[in-house]
Amino acid sequence: MRILITPRSFGKSDPEVFRTLREAGLEMILNDSGGILSREDLIQRLRGCAGVILGVDPLDAGVLARAPELRAVAKYGVGVDNIDLEECKRRGIKVSRTAGANSDAVADYAFAMLLAAARRLTEIDAKCRRRDWSKLASLDVFGKTLGLLGLGAVGRGMAARARGFGMRILAHDVVWDDAYAAAAGIERAGPDRICAEADFISVHAPLNDDTRGMIGRERLAAMKRTAVVVNTARGGIIDEEALLEALKRKAIYAAGVDAFEEEPPKNPDWYTLDNLILGSHSAASTNGATEKMGRLAAANLLRDLGLQE
Repeated sequence: MRILITPRSFGKSDPEVFRTLREAGLEMILNDSGGILSREDLIQRLRGCAGVILGVDPLDAGVLARAPELRAVAKYGVGVDNIDLEECKRRGIKVSRTAGANSDAVADYAFAMLLAAARRLTEIDAKCRRRDWSKLASLDVFGKTLGLLGLGAVGRGMAARARGFGMRILAHDVVWDDAYAAAAGIERAGPDRICAEADFISVHAPLNDDTRGMIGRERLAAMKRTAVVVNTARGGIIDEEALLEALKRKAIYAAGVDAFEEEPPKNPDWYTLDNLILGSHSAASTNGATEKMGRLAAANLLRDLGLQE
């Protein structure tokens, strides 16, 4: 039985996971392209495959139509916006996720981006490498207000880290847990209020019809000039053109972006800003997180292919 594995980090720090799949009788096709697979590349590689361990590659209806033998999709991560779930359901293709496997890694990275953007760490580092030891003023973090758009596992991880910095926490989520919020000292607030009041806004929502463009021109315009925006979730939740304009005009202080609609982004202006920290969709890329995701994705795929309970 043949399967495709698209994430490039799969098994890199835990080669034992490949042995597990081989011993189950699976022939593995790996992504040797050096990047995210295009629709055409995905179609080619999925030929004859019964399963796929999938990263952020586009598994849409057109691709699925060209993969008649596909029976199971194991998402290497939690976001499934790149998968046509309705078509999978119609076809009886099982879809799984590695929920919880990378939440701490992503929360660490998001908070690191927040700190780095606030304290201008990359700018200071670049100046020092030019032997320029002049000082750059930056923002305080301790005791400020953090706004969380999404309060799932990663959002809760951010809240836990923010409490260590004495931060006031506002949060929005469509599924609200009153008991958890009360115990964690989190105040419920809508996106408008969060964007207007928070010193730091961090995005941890899934990308869907309700969240696409959640932070657009109006909400960016309502932010403080000292606001910092961080997105380690999905491109498309923030209106990227509007964010780019706001950063150019210094309408907000800074941003950290690890997820773009198109990766890498084509607009050259992204690469010229000194108030932006760029990420290569790397928030989940730690040895521990990739090992957990790899093992769980492999187990999910074997289960859904009927090769283990």
